[in-house]
Amino acid sequence: MNDGFTNAMQPTISEANLPAPASTFEVLLITGMSGAGRSHAADCLEDMGWYVVDNLPPKLLVPLVDMMTNAAGPSTKVSDNAAVHKLAAVIDVRSRAYFDDLNEVLSHLDDLGVRTRILFLDANDDVLVTRYEKVRRPHPLQHGNSLIDGIKEERQLLQGLKEHADMTIDTSRLNIHQLSTKLYEAMVGSGPSTVSVHIFSFGFKYGTPTDADFVADVRFLPNPYWVPSLRELNGQDKAVSDYVLSSSGAMEFLDAYEKALMIAIDGYAKEDKHFVTIAVGCTGGQHRSVAMSEALAKRLRAHGLEVSVSARELRRRR
Repeated sequence: MNDGFTNAMQPTISEANLPAPASTFEVLLITGMSGAGRSHAADCLEDMGWYVVDNLPPKLLVPLVDMMTNAAGPSTKVSDNAAVHKLAAVIDVRSRAYFDDLNEVLSHLDDLGVRTRILFLDANDDVLVTRYEKVRRPHPLQHGNSLIDGIKEERQLLQGLKEHADMTIDTSRLNIHQLSTKLYEAMVGSGPSTVSVHIFSFGFKYGTPTDADFVADVRFLPNPYWVPSLRELNGQDKAVSDYVLSSSGAMEFLDAYEKALMIAIDGYAKEDKHFVTIAVGCTGGQHRSVAMSEALAKRLRAHGLEVSVSARELRRRR
C-alpha cells in the first residue's frame, strides 16, 4: 500500500511501453466512524473527478476494478482520460461479514498492481453522539442497545484499519467546509490551484447570464464589427484577437482584472468554493468578448489554474 496523497503527473510514453491499465488505476477507500463525515468526503471526491461508490461490499472491489481497467484497452494512450481511473469506495461496518473480507481484498489489489490508499475519518465519542442525536437515526451497530455502545463497538472494530490508514482526519472540530478544504489540500493541494475556472463569452443583446460569479463588460473596446475585413470573423481568429488586444485599454483591463480575480480565487479556495464561472460580454458576443476571454484564460492558466473556455453566442452565427 502506497503512502501519501500526492498526485504525480503521468509522463508521456510510447504506446509500446504503455503500462498495464491496473498500474495507472487508483483506489481510495473512504472509511472511519459513522457520523464522522464519510458521505461528505465522498461528495468532495466526486467533485474532484473520482468515480465514487457508496456502501460497496469489499469483495466487489476486485471485479469492479477489473471491469474498469479492462475498459481501457492496450491502444488507449496514457494521456486519455479513459486510461487513468480513480475509484473511491465508501466502506462502513453495516455488515461485519463484508468488512472482514477487506484485508483479503486489499492484498489482492496490491498483487494486481493497483495503487490503494485508505482515508480514515474520525471524531470523538461526544461529537458523534451529538451528531446522531441531531439526525435522530440509530447507529448501524446499535442493535437495540445505547448509542454509545454502538459507537464503542465500531471504534473497536475499526482500530486495526485506522492504524494502517494513509491519512486520518479528525472532524470533531470541523464543519463541512473545513473538511472539504482539508480533503482538497490532501488530494489536490492548497491555494488557488484547487479552484477550477470556466470562462465564457456572451452578447449583452442576448441577455446577461445569471449563472456567473463575475461578469465583465468589454464594450469599452473598439468593435471589430465595424471593420469590414473583420466583420465575418470572430474573436478566435488571430486578426480579430490582435485587433482587440492591441486596442487602447485592453492590456490595462486584463492586468487589473487578472489581479482582482486572483485575489478572489485565493479567497474562494480558503472558503471551500472550488468552481468559479466568469462571463465576459460585449454587444453581440462574437468579437471582443471572445478574444478577451481567451486572453484572460491564458493569464489564469499561467497561475496554475485549470481553466476552460466557451463562447455562448458563436453558434448563432453558424
